[in-house]
Amino acid sequence: MSPADRFARLPDLLAADTDLLRRGHWLNVECRIDIGTEPFHLRLTEGAISAFDRGPKLMRSTVFTVRGTEEAWQRYWQKMPAPGWHDLFALTKRGAASLEGDLRPLLQNLQYFKDLLALPRRLPEEF
Repeated sequence: MSPADRFARLPDLLAADTDLLRRGHWLNVECRIDIGTEPFHLRLTEGAISAFDRGPKLMRSTVFTVRGTEEAWQRYWQKMPAPGWHDLFALTKRGAASLEGDLRPLLQNLQYFKDLLALPRRLPEEF
């Protein structure tokens, strides 16, 4: 399973996590997550994914973007990531990921986004 295919399972993983949904209840934002060269557009409404589009969309507006290499996401999604691959900011520090745009909603809901983007760790490792 490619990293993008793994990330494509995010809506089901989030729907099964009632605690994360509860914690994101006040969050409403549109963002983009790039898994390697594959973009994903997410609309989060009250902490739930109300729209999840895979692939490029011309002229699509988002508040912020999280970009990471395929290797970065593969290592980040290991059950026990190695130091330097365990956190979004660690990925940016090593140059394997970047955060762009208006980061205010990301930082105001930082633990929610860290937990959301870590959900694919729950899937069996197939690398």
